[in-house]
Amino acid sequence: MNQNPSFSFKLLTIGLTALLLLALLGSFAGGVMLAPYLSDNAQAAPLMPVRSDLTAATAPAAQTGDILATYEEALSQLYQNTVPSVVSIRVTQKIEADTSMPNPFGFDHPDIPGQRQDQQSPREFFNRGLGTGFVWDTEGHIVTNNHVVADASDVEVIFADGTSAKAEVLGADPNSDLAVIKVDLPASELKPVTLGDSDQVKVGQLTIAIGNPFGQEFTMTSGIVSAVGRTIRSGNSAFSIPKAIQTDASINPGNSGGPLLDRTGAVIGINSQILSGTGANNGIGFAVPVNTAKQVVPTLIKGEDYEYAWLGISGGSLTLEVAELMKLPQGTQGVLVIDLTQDGPADKAGLVGSDKTLTVDGEEYQLGGDLITAINGQPIREMDELIGYLLEKTHPGDTVQLDVIHPDGQQETVSVTLGVRPSAEDLIQSSVE
Repeated sequence: MNQNPSFSFKLLTIGLTALLLLALLGSFAGGVMLAPYLSDNAQAAPLMPVRSDLTAATAPAAQTGDILATYEEALSQLYQNTVPSVVSIRVTQKIEADTSMPNPFGFDHPDIPGQRQDQQSPREFFNRGLGTGFVWDTEGHIVTNNHVVADASDVEVIFADGTSAKAEVLGADPNSDLAVIKVDLPASELKPVTLGDSDQVKVGQLTIAIGNPFGQEFTMTSGIVSAVGRTIRSGNSAFSIPKAIQTDASINPGNSGGPLLDRTGAVIGINSQILSGTGANNGIGFAVPVNTAKQVVPTLIKGEDYEYAWLGISGGSLTLEVAELMKLPQGTQGVLVIDLTQDGPADKAGLVGSDKTLTVDGEEYQLGGDLITAINGQPIREMDELIGYLLEKTHPGDTVQLDVIHPDGQQETVSVTLGVRPSAEDLIQSSVE
């Protein structure tokens, strides 16, 4: 088939232009993705210069190869530097089973030494679990999650070089899901981590997790910070953990208590939980911010309980739908008080909770409570900000000024003297009474 020469020339020109654009875009994308990391490591691993005899077509590919090699080497070096500070934690928990009840399978357990089949006293069984921790200081203190060592009768830590040691639980804080255990080892054998600043963490930053997922010891995974400022629930507490870091770095059972690192190897969070319907990672994991650990851990090391300031409310961020239903001015933001603890600080100060519900299009809304718009003059847009402010800037016994919009639309500044956050047992008891 005959072709028009000018048409063929145009096709050739378009094709060469497309190839050049693809090469340039590939080089640009690689440089943008890794430039923040490489800028911090330029002296340690400089990029090789492009040879003068390379053609324009091969230069971007060679440069991309150098970038990837530098990136791989940097990750490998970070792992080698950090893994001596990470430990695998093996926990034994004693469980008592009441053998006075018939066995549901219709037989006894004669294979358990020292147990007679007709014996009616409780038998001892043991549950064994795995987790991760990291060295906090040269005095043998190791930080992990509270849920890793809760109710532990025996705790053992294993270092990456094979060193193992028994550990004792010094203190635990269910509210932040943090705990401190201690090993008796020489300071020369302990390499503390470097602590970062979780308040400076931004979406898109590189993250690295080192831990023991499913018992696969000292595994490293990487990803990015996919969100910041998340509020998560601690599994052992009725209260929430503010400012949690969300990451897509693979975190699985066994990673709990391990460090979440930034690109320099500094700890920015303590891996705590995942959002999953199967128990395995699906790309959404959460870490307790390291700045929370900086506040809580020193108290736990002393063997004392960390005391949180307590307002005594339950509520949530004001939504657009609720604001419209309550006929609030457009753009109003704050925390809507849904319920108050009887005789708690907010209750004593005269705040009120929701007193009615309204169902619209099948959706039920809580209405009628006070709306907190600021604390000590600092605007509050959502619940996470209120919890974070109380955690970082207040102590039990402090008096704070809350700017409140009452259900009738009147605005008032209310003084509230903060209490001590009660335990879960105390909350249950007070609700019963």
